[in-house]
Amino acid sequence: MKEKSLEVGMKAPNFIINLSDGSKESLRDYIGQKVLICFYPKDNTPGCTLEVCSLSDSSKEFKKKKIKVFGISKDSEKSHQNFINKYKLKLSLVPDQDLKIITSFGVLNEKGSARRVSFLLDEKGEIINIWRKVNTREHAKEVLEFIGS
Repeated sequence: MKEKSLEVGMKAPNFIINLSDGSKESLRDYIGQKVLICFYPKDNTPGCTLEVCSLSDSSKEFKKKKIKVFGISKDSEKSHQNFINKYKLKLSLVPDQDLKIITSFGVLNEKGSARRVSFLLDEKGEIINIWRKVNTREHAKEVLEFIGS
C-alpha cells in the first residue's frame, strides 16, 4: 500500500478501529466532533508512555472541548489493555498490527512501526493541524493551546 502525504485541509482517511475493549468503531462515527489521532511507536517505552500519560491526564479538558482522543500503534489489543491498566489510561488505544491505519496516514517509520505524529480533525473529518514533532511531555498542552487559539 502506497503511503499518503496528508496535509492540513485534507479529509482524513476513514478507518474501522478495533478498540482495546474488543468493540469496533469507524472514524466516521465521530463526524460532528473534533478527533485527535496520536500515532506512536510502542507501548511501555519511555517517550510513548510520557506522551500517552500526558494525553490521559488531560482527558477531562479534552472531554469538555468535545475532542475524542485515540492513540494508535502497531501493538496488539493485549499490549494496549496491559498499557491502559498499568497507567490507568483514560483514552482509547487502537491496535494496528496490519499497519493499514498507520500507512493510510503516511506515518510508517523505517523500523516498521508508527512515527510519533498527531492529527487534529475538525467536526467534518478534515485535518486542521498536524504535529510532526511531538513534545511527549507537553503534547496535551500543545493540542489544548492550539484549540484555544
